Amino acid sequence: MAGDLELSPRKFLAPEYIFGIDSRLMAGVYCKKLGGRKILLVTDKGMMNTPWVAEIEDQLKQHALEYIIFSSVSPNPRDYEVMKGTEIFEEHKCNAILALGGGSVMDCAKGIGIVSSNHGHIIEYEGVDMITKPMPPLICIPTTGGTSADVSQFAIINNTNERYKMAIISKAVVPDVALIDPWILTSMDSFLTACTGLDALSHAFEAFVSNANSPFTDLYALEAIKLLKGNLKDSIDRPKDVQARGKVMLASLYAGLAFSNASLGCVHSLAHSLGGYLDLAHGECNAILLPHVVDYNFESAAERYIEIARIFNLPVANQTTRNIRSNFVDYLIGFKQSMGITKTLKTNGVSTDIVPIIAGKAINDPCNATNPKPPVKKDLETIYLEAM
Repeated sequence: MAGDLELSPRKFLAPEYIFGIDSRLMAGVYCKKLGGRKILLVTDKGMMNTPWVAEIEDQLKQHALEYIIFSSVSPNPRDYEVMKGTEIFEEHKCNAILALGGGSVMDCAKGIGIVSSNHGHIIEYEGVDMITKPMPPLICIPTTGGTSADVSQFAIINNTNERYKMAIISKAVVPDVALIDPWILTSMDSFLTACTGLDALSHAFEAFVSNANSPFTDLYALEAIKLLKGNLKDSIDRPKDVQARGKVMLASLYAGLAFSNASLGCVHSLAHSLGGYLDLAHGECNAILLPHVVDYNFESAAERYIEIARIFNLPVANQTTRNIRSNFVDYLIGFKQSMGITKTLKTNGVSTDIVPIIAGKAINDPCNATNPKPPVKKDLETIYLEAM
């Protein structure tokens, strides 16, 4: 991008990560390296029906590591699931956590780690830097290409009493090691591939326009967008294409490093509220909301959105900002539809009468703090209504 370099102090935090085919098979090695004696293997019921769990069990056995499996994790992981997992961790005297799954599994594993070290209830740790004691060693093996929980400072947990998704943000929840293996993605169905890929795209968009962006996060965010633009559709159409899967997985990693350090914005604050209130798929919510948040934010981050528009080969030369904005929003709606995300909020069960309620929850989400245009509750209501 043209213009002056941002020179105000910025920090960048990332875990150790290993990227590539068969990196998942290093699980036993890293559990051992990190001092694991008895491992809590966190996964979900869906993963239990795949070959991946048995493979990881074999790796733990080869390294003479005891383990116990906790698989009671829902999409949009619940606070009570975190507490149950912690109970099992403590009852069986585990001292390390291995997460095998998508964002829900990894977030639940982070929650278990938080409570096992800091005690109390998981809802006590909502917000920024509320964790005082380090978690037990945590190793993550992501099985979807998009959530980036394996490299991020975020854990998102559903507060079931209040019906919203809490954001827990702290460097304490960054995993010790991420084993990022594109081969695992070959078992994903097309809808999950689209949802998680568009989640990664939302991460990259929001990190790039975040008011906490930096030259480091810009580098990763833009590269993630390029990779997703060029490879997400191929990954959906050709699920066994390991090159396409690998490029989407790399995009997820890049987007995760970007948003973990630059944070997010209104796409995620709105999606967290939706997911918590109606138990909707997070990636699908992001995909539906992204064009409408871009429309809302555009004037506050026009130069940066235009930079992204160029990646999508949209005409920007000799165009008014208004035309670029309109064309970009239309393009993004068409882009997510081309990936198979065709529903609106209305067809997902959102009614106008609950909009003030979910907007009231979304306005308190910490992701709003780094949105380029500070929202008020009425703004969020309008975005929800436009996405109906």
